[in-house]
Amino acid sequence: MNTILSVKNLKKRFDAFALDGVSFDLPGGSIMGLVGENGAGKTTTLKLILGLLRRDAGEVNLFGRGAAGSEKELKEQLGVVFDECNFPDNLTAADVNSILSCVYRNWDGAKFRSCCERFSLPEKKIVKDYSRGMKMKLQISAALSHQARLLILDEATSGLDPVARDEILDLFLEFIGDENHSILFSSHITGDLEKIADYVTFLHAGKMVFSEEKDALLEDCGILKCAKEALSAVDPADLVRVRNGRFGSEALVRNRARIARKYRDMVVDPASIEEIMLFYARGDQIGSPDPSQRKEW
Repeated sequence: MNTILSVKNLKKRFDAFALDGVSFDLPGGSIMGLVGENGAGKTTTLKLILGLLRRDAGEVNLFGRGAAGSEKELKEQLGVVFDECNFPDNLTAADVNSILSCVYRNWDGAKFRSCCERFSLPEKKIVKDYSRGMKMKLQISAALSHQARLLILDEATSGLDPVARDEILDLFLEFIGDENHSILFSSHITGDLEKIADYVTFLHAGKMVFSEEKDALLEDCGILKCAKEALSAVDPADLVRVRNGRFGSEALVRNRARIARKYRDMVVDPASIEEIMLFYARGDQIGSPDPSQRKEW
């Protein structure tokens, strides 16, 4: 398997936050969704991969090799989009095209103009007068125009209307049409990830909860629903997280088909990526020392 990006045991400590032991592999020709609540460590992880922060421990390998001694060459093969536009307000799309042609050896001006036309970006309008969505489209156009092999995107579809998001998602799917291109995509819009992601890596409070194939994850996870008093009949080993409400209990389970067979009198529904995140972030582990302190929804 052609591995585009490999991250091993990545760690970074700040005064009030620590990223601890993040590891995953991103194969060629695939999209990985990086998910987690605000403050989970997604942007920190991306900045450590890009070398914008110095890591305390761990390894980052791009295209089968480390960045030491070849950082400039490797970064030529990265297309990066953050949630805030970094182009100066007084530039036009034509200015961006001219400037970046001097920055990247493999800059493709025709490709950039084609992307701008596809996104209906006016060539002579200054960035200051762009909407948030237009600024994001301008960054994506630039990221796709210098023969990058890996796109690293931080909330790249945030603030876009559904039609624009769908257009950009189609463009991402075109980008990974061969095994030499991949995308690492941080997003709060889990519906977008369910549409296009091949893998999902979930961070919670600075720790990696899982990194799995999306289809296998959604096939495996389920939500068991029952009355509160019925939950005591369920083997605690079968429950990942529990949420108690006024009218019943819900539990995140793995191996959904087995659980449905084992507890035939209970409902076991499929779980979305968003629901899985919520259970890990706000649910309780069975065996909490004081059940009366469990959060209710």
